[in-house]
Amino acid sequence: MATQSNNPLNPKQNPKKPKFSMNWFYFIVMAVLLGAYMFGGEKTTESSASKTATYTEFQTYVKKGYVQEIKINNVEHEIELYIKPDHIREIFKQPAKQTGKMPYLVVQYGSADKVESFIEEQRKAKTFLGPISYDNKQHSEWWDILISFGPILLLVLFWVFMFRGVGGGGGMGGGIFGVGKSKAKVYEKGEGTAVTFKDVAGQEGAKQEVQEIVEFLKNPNKFTELGGKIPKGALLVGPPGTGKTLLAKAVAGEAGVPFLSLSGSDFVEMFVGVGASRVRDLFRQAKEKSPCIIFIDEIDAVGRSRSKNPNMGGNDERENTLNALLTEMDGFGTNSGVIVLAATNRADMLDSALLRAGRFDRQINVDLPNLNERKAIFGVHLKPLKLDESVDSTYLARQTPGFSGADIANVCNEAALIAARNNHEKVVAQDFLDAVDRIIGGLEKKTKVMTNAEKRTIALHEAGHATISWFLEFANPLVKVSIVPRGRALGAAWYMPEERQITTKEAMLDEMCSLLGGRAAEELFVGQISSGAMNDLERSTKQAYSMIAYMGMGDKLPNLCYYNNYEYQFSKPYSESTAKLIDEEVLKMVNEQYARAKQVLMEHKEGHNQLADVLMEREVIMAEDVEKIFGPRPFVSRSQEIMAAEEEARKAEEEEEARRKEIAEKMAAERFPDVKPEEDPS
Repeated sequence: MATQSNNPLNPKQNPKKPKFSMNWFYFIVMAVLLGAYMFGGEKTTESSASKTATYTEFQTYVKKGYVQEIKINNVEHEIELYIKPDHIREIFKQPAKQTGKMPYLVVQYGSADKVESFIEEQRKAKTFLGPISYDNKQHSEWWDILISFGPILLLVLFWVFMFRGVGGGGGMGGGIFGVGKSKAKVYEKGEGTAVTFKDVAGQEGAKQEVQEIVEFLKNPNKFTELGGKIPKGALLVGPPGTGKTLLAKAVAGEAGVPFLSLSGSDFVEMFVGVGASRVRDLFRQAKEKSPCIIFIDEIDAVGRSRSKNPNMGGNDERENTLNALLTEMDGFGTNSGVIVLAATNRADMLDSALLRAGRFDRQINVDLPNLNERKAIFGVHLKPLKLDESVDSTYLARQTPGFSGADIANVCNEAALIAARNNHEKVVAQDFLDAVDRIIGGLEKKTKVMTNAEKRTIALHEAGHATISWFLEFANPLVKVSIVPRGRALGAAWYMPEERQITTKEAMLDEMCSLLGGRAAEELFVGQISSGAMNDLERSTKQAYSMIAYMGMGDKLPNLCYYNNYEYQFSKPYSESTAKLIDEEVLKMVNEQYARAKQVLMEHKEGHNQLADVLMEREVIMAEDVEKIFGPRPFVSRSQEIMAAEEEARKAEEEEEARRKEIAEKMAAERFPDVKPEEDPS
């Protein structure tokens, strides 16, 4: 068997020697001082010797006149007898030079009254005429040590705490001199995270741009031979949960260069100037390890736009930190070989100087995944689960429109928990649907007690939403309707939102009309309106205000946008008369759609009542049940158009593949006329 050679670079054969720490030095000094106090040296002539004696000896020495002073401690029941110099050698068996000038005996006594009466008798007999004193304090050797050395010990501990960061390596130094050090977590070459680009599903465009950054560092000559320069920074922008940090982890796992990771909040500290100091220390480390990558997560915590008026809303410490970051990324000095990767979901709040080319050369949009990307993400998160054959990732992707990658991971985990709770041997498709329902609407509350009248009102309300969305062209297709309470909602209707790139005014009005269908159904068929439509009214009102004030879709205020940029120092970028006009336009739009909703419900009154009856009976109905009552939906949804287009593309691809195969077989037959098709031409 081969043995390993004695390689000095092999860390297993040459383990690292322990580093010297100043804490050990402080500990040794304290131990020496304490030992010198407790066990050091012989008693000098200035100190006084002592020894214990019995109560009988105490009486004898007093009667003989050997005692010159008595101290009584009533707390510890002790008597200290100070012997006259003429009798020291007789009692202590040592000369006065060794015992000291005031040697004493320690005597334990039982009754203080007997001691005092005995001493009084000896005074009358004139055998003891010395002073008597009382000491009622409790003596403790350790307490005396603590009193003597306590202040010194506190000073030493404070000194250690304040200066323990001095001489420490890296950016994690503590103490008062380590406050300005960077808190970045360093992944050295070959020690990256376990995440790779294979673990990042979907987001192919963003992943390709990030892969290019890794390629820049691995093979820079490929790009610099033609005169190009390596980009200095890339900003990942997108909603929460779309995978920005996951992409950064994949870069750390794939880069093969040092990777420094930290959060934007790590620059913020209560001390003035600490943020800027940490920025400088971060880039100092990066330059020492060049080429390397710096990843700043949630950069909006430090890169927020600077105030135009320093006296109003400005934060000098945060702005100084941002100025330091701007200078380090592209200032007077060179910063070659360092790429800054940052992530945020609030790019509109970042300072324009930070976003310019030369600092962040690229802005990589990490958007919510589309249908195919959701299918790929499901493929990643379904791998560790024990699945039933009924689970189809394409079907699950269609049931989760608008879900981010984090939401999909949560759906898969929740489905596994639901399957385990229901004692399933495998995770079935219904477990995933239940997980989606729970995430969107909350946990079912079947124990909530409702009267028949309340249940009927909720059924009519939800049937109103379903009826109107079924007959409006641009309303989202219905998936199912439920009157089982979930979370704070007493009922809910699930739709499959259309994944449109742009939204028209007609589509927004249809959506608003379907939102108002529940309140309209209550007014028409119950005769009373309830508080159950509060969320519908809130959403429809916000939608109307955004259409009028931001999108320029009003009749009296067309083609005007009153978007209030956060940099402005006033609350409304329009006059009071315009605000009144906006309110009138919003009220008119909402009332028109409410009247339209009542009209649609009256046209399909019988079907609506049947739908409410089925809901009362079964509590949950699907789109197929609605189709049995109203017939097929009169409009083809965009998702159906996409499915039809995908089916046509698939058929076209199969036909093209068959045509290519036929051409290849024909060419092979012409080239090898004697070879039969079953035989191998080779």
